[in-house]
Amino acid sequence: MKAKRKRHDPPFKARAGLEAFKGGKTIQQIAKEYEVHPTQVSDWKKTMSEGVSSLFGPGRAKSSDEQFERERKDLHSKIGQLAVEVDFLRGKSKQLGL
Repeated sequence: MKAKRKRHDPPFKARAGLEAFKGGKTIQQIAKEYEVHPTQVSDWKKTMSEGVSSLFGPGRAKSSDEQFERERKDLHSKIGQLAVEVDFLRGKSKQLGL
């Protein structure tokens, strides 16, 4: 019977990748310490090195601000819609004498 694959959460991958990125230990040592295959550690290191530049890019803060405003508008419109529905239902319940 095959063993189930381990699914590692992002913080775990980040710790292993960061340790490999720092270069204090070899990939083999890190893989043994975290009980994963050395290829995984190398992949996580590569992913980190490719993704680091996006952290300091100009679009990051702007996109999160835009996303926040978009979400805020959506929530305000939903609140308005629900308020109209509640008013309508209150009127109907008064007409029916409930």
